[in-house]
Amino acid sequence: MNPPATGLPNHFELLATDGAARTGRLTTPHGVVRTPAFMPVGTAGAMKGMHWREVRDAGADIVLGNTYHLMLRPGAERIAALGGLQRFTGWNGPMLTDSGGFQVMSLADLRKVSEHAVTFRSHIDGAKVELSPERSIEVQRFLGSDIAMQMDECVRLPAERDDIERAMRLSLRWAERSKRAFESAPDGYMLFGIVQGGDVPELRHASAQGLVEIGFHGYAIGGLAVGEPQAVMLAMIDETAPRLPADRPRYLMGVGTPDDILEAVKRGVDMFDCVMPTRNGRHGVAFTRFGQVNLRNARHADDPRPLDEESVWPSTRNCARAYLHHLVKAGETLGAMLLSEINIAYYQFLMQGIRDAIAHGTFDEFYQRTREDWARGDIAPR
Repeated sequence: MNPPATGLPNHFELLATDGAARTGRLTTPHGVVRTPAFMPVGTAGAMKGMHWREVRDAGADIVLGNTYHLMLRPGAERIAALGGLQRFTGWNGPMLTDSGGFQVMSLADLRKVSEHAVTFRSHIDGAKVELSPERSIEVQRFLGSDIAMQMDECVRLPAERDDIERAMRLSLRWAERSKRAFESAPDGYMLFGIVQGGDVPELRHASAQGLVEIGFHGYAIGGLAVGEPQAVMLAMIDETAPRLPADRPRYLMGVGTPDDILEAVKRGVDMFDCVMPTRNGRHGVAFTRFGQVNLRNARHADDPRPLDEESVWPSTRNCARAYLHHLVKAGETLGAMLLSEINIAYYQFLMQGIRDAIAHGTFDEFYQRTREDWARGDIAPR
């Protein structure tokens, strides 16, 4: 059962479903996002090791920026004076910004959570900073992101139920304040609410119901991929997704591996983000049709074959494993750059395959074939 839609303008068009899996189109002021979508993470207004044109060429429609990092350096007001995040960075497509809450909880020292706001010490210079729901929205509006996120409190799992419920209730109150602060945003820009509730189904239900009653342009599932087993994450998606409006986009925050994404799409999720493609690339790991490949391993040292000779991405198809191994072992920046673009390209290849399969009613076959390829593993060493 899906709850009724809110009275807010809807910028999401559902094009096809296959079981619970969905494909659609989200229209933003800076362009159209095809869903399911994976958003590469440009933490501080840059994709680590990649130029924006490579991100676009790989197939990404939308990228993510981090409010916490950008508000501390170079500063939201400065970015606004320079024309907003798209003009400042040179990425002229859609952008989503998080609220800053997760980074405050995970990075900042000496943080203090109150009803009004979170106060913390900057990890850059130790300056005391206050981040309230109103300030979070103000910062995101300065940045000019197409999609802003409500301020919330994310609790790492495992956690006590009382602490999970306290954070969930606080996040609901902050959701109301975030929405009020967003009311002056121009038409077309969006605000998403965030479902919290940890690993407690009834708290997830209460959070989803409260957010739907408040009304948002889209809904995120937060507080997962924070240390819990995959089975717990998937169970919480099962508890949450059916309680969100069918005509609004659903975003699983901070997820994840290709396996996580495939499973979440199967459960009706539309949007994802994660640092994993570029972070793993910087550590010598490639994502391919054959699963993860560790280029640090000596088996690649004399192998002239590419990672995947059938790949549509040139670096995946043309670069010798021996060369990638050499670059990684030598600590050459080019190794991190090549593997980052290879990984982003694979994630986008996976998303395109998912979208096509849903549109043609063949998602189950795609799901099985993809999992079989991963299970088969990498090609045998020479």
